[in-house]
Amino acid sequence: MDLSEIKSLIDAMAASDLSEMEISKNGWTLRLVRRANAGVPLNSPPGGIRTRASVAPGAAPVAGDDLTVRAPLAGTVFLSSAPGEPAFVAVGQAVKAGESLCVIEAMKVFNAVKAERDGIVEAVLVASGDEVEAGQPLLRVA
Repeated sequence: MDLSEIKSLIDAMAASDLSEMEISKNGWTLRLVRRANAGVPLNSPPGGIRTRASVAPGAAPVAGDDLTVRAPLAGTVFLSSAPGEPAFVAVGQAVKAGESLCVIEAMKVFNAVKAERDGIVEAVLVASGDEVEAGQPLLRVA
């Protein structure tokens, strides 16, 4: 089992609602266990994102704020579809449920992060090209 296979398994687990995974291959056994208090809740839909926020501009994020859009997996976040293109969303913009907010590239696959409900973008907490971890806050949408 090589490093890229292990990373792929970690990303797959981060994008799912699995709490444990054990894989055996070529004499190796890898066991992954998600902590209950990890950034992404165990009951998140696979590839899903929590997309609600209610924090005044300039205010610090509230710990445990279930209204914050969080990364469904680790990777590189992009705020637009291509360099030089306009951002998917901007602060103050209204968004509809299902609308793309950003994308996260992991293992050369682009994963759209979509709004779960209608709202207004209150803050963008990352810059395009930033490396993000699963569960990391990306945006606030009210």
